Amino acid sequence: MTSEITLFVNPSAGRGRGARAAGPAAGALRAAGFDVREVVGADAADALAGARAAVAGGTRALVAVGGDGLVSLALQAVAGTGTPLGVVAVGTGNDFARVNGLPVRDPAAAGAVVAAALSAGRTRSLDLGRVEGGPGGPGAPRWFGTVLASGFDSRVNDRGNRMRFPGGRFRYDVAMLAELAALRPIRYTVAFDDTDERELEATLVAVGNGSSYGGGMRICTDARMDDGLFDVCVVGPCSRTTLLRVFPRVYRGTHPGHPVVTVHRAARVRLSAEGVTGYADGEPIGPLPLTAATVPGALRLLV
Repeated sequence: MTSEITLFVNPSAGRGRGARAAGPAAGALRAAGFDVREVVGADAADALAGARAAVAGGTRALVAVGGDGLVSLALQAVAGTGTPLGVVAVGTGNDFARVNGLPVRDPAAAGAVVAAALSAGRTRSLDLGRVEGGPGGPGAPRWFGTVLASGFDSRVNDRGNRMRFPGGRFRYDVAMLAELAALRPIRYTVAFDDTDERELEATLVAVGNGSSYGGGMRICTDARMDDGLFDVCVVGPCSRTTLLRVFPRVYRGTHPGHPVVTVHRAARVRLSAEGVTGYADGEPIGPLPLTAATVPGALRLLV
């Protein structure tokens, strides 16, 4: 273990806020007496390779400077290693930081939190979700911190990611309207823990290690990141009118009171549905079937 801190930077986060935030964050750490180096990759794979090399080399901490996408990438490097993670949240949604009470879009303050936590040896032990493909599913296991989304919300993401116009978050508003027009229930096969598989029709199924996604939508309202369980929010079949009534309640976290919404708690969830992509921490991880399991204490977060 060295005394060096590694800043893991996404220069494009928040329309360039990531690059601008690296300076104040590094300044706060250096002012506290820490040596700082940066890892900036040519692409996601290159950046992750650099982060993993820093962790393997014994960096004292990995500090993600960017949005939820970069935090998700950082989790792939630090999960289960004991290397603590710091977060300087300067992206668009910043759900991971919000859920954990960390500064948002204030890189100097976030850097100061990380520096103080390192100086005091203060971390919080958190669970992470670990996702694997279903029988014969491709791809390596992937870690996530907040929510594994599938259904209507993931289809909005699919459509938004294919669109080139309009830009910014408005693109996803347009994508949502288009998906509303095509709204139809999805037939899932679901199993919680060791129970038998069951079939159900739903608009979406969200598996929450943390409570929110999409920039403050509290889809899994009561999910805690340290209880060893997921909160699984199932929005059943509903009309466009009903979905539009339920949707605003997600921001307040009051939607579980609606008859179309049910919540389950489990440490392991298996999901299968045809033509549905899973998104974890806002990042596409592949088509269902997928299996998610909680891993208690997989992350040490600097707070």
